[in-house]
Amino acid sequence: MPQDKAKKQASRAKAQASRDPAVVRRADAAHFPGSSVHASLASEIGLRIVRGDYPPGSILPNEAKWAETFNVSRSAVREAIKMLMAKSLLASRPKIGSWVEPKERWNLLDRDVLAWYATAPDRETFLRTVQEFRHIIEPQASAFAAMRRSDEQMAEISLACREMGEAANLPERIRADTRFHLAILRASGNDLLVPLGVLIESALDHLFVFTTRQVSDQNRAQKLHEAIEKNIRLQRPAAARNAVHKLLADTDDGIGSRRR
Repeated sequence: MPQDKAKKQASRAKAQASRDPAVVRRADAAHFPGSSVHASLASEIGLRIVRGDYPPGSILPNEAKWAETFNVSRSAVREAIKMLMAKSLLASRPKIGSWVEPKERWNLLDRDVLAWYATAPDRETFLRTVQEFRHIIEPQASAFAAMRRSDEQMAEISLACREMGEAANLPERIRADTRFHLAILRASGNDLLVPLGVLIESALDHLFVFTTRQVSDQNRAQKLHEAIEKNIRLQRPAAARNAVHKLLADTDDGIGSRRR
């Protein structure tokens, strides 16, 4: 009887595994914690692509090789490849396999792709790219916020600015800093800037981690943020725009990207 019970349990476990193969992994695949094996695998492969281990045009190892390398199921590999294809990092064809797409096709506003970029060896080049993007977007967004913000949106901006100054540690300050800038984008009243702000949130986090550690005068940085908050609150578009330019110039110094 005990043997019959054990056989039934083993049969049920096998049936469950066949219904959900994508999340099945071998017991010693400890470097992929959690239940979403294919997502962890996609992250590992994606990072290798972004940092240049597999340049554009490279043919990736096949499913069997990835499964052997990471000790996961081939179905998990297939799901990971699908995720990377959805982010336009990869393309795939039968009998050819998967290859790395040209960089200009990558979805660089995808949260995961941004996070991989931010941890790649050439991180400072990426941060300068983020900073250039901020120069294009944020000054005018702040001017619009000064003209269009609601009382509720102003309260959100002011709260984030105050919490930056009161932060007890670096992570708290960075979270408040990111909330401050995203709140301004929302207050700009431009619907296209709202999803854009959410998409670049990860990039801003990495940028602020880097620049906050480089800038020794946090009091100066706080005053620059407070000047932006004040001019938005007092509905002074030109002054808000200029205050953002001053903040960005200060950040430029932090990453060595001051424009000549």
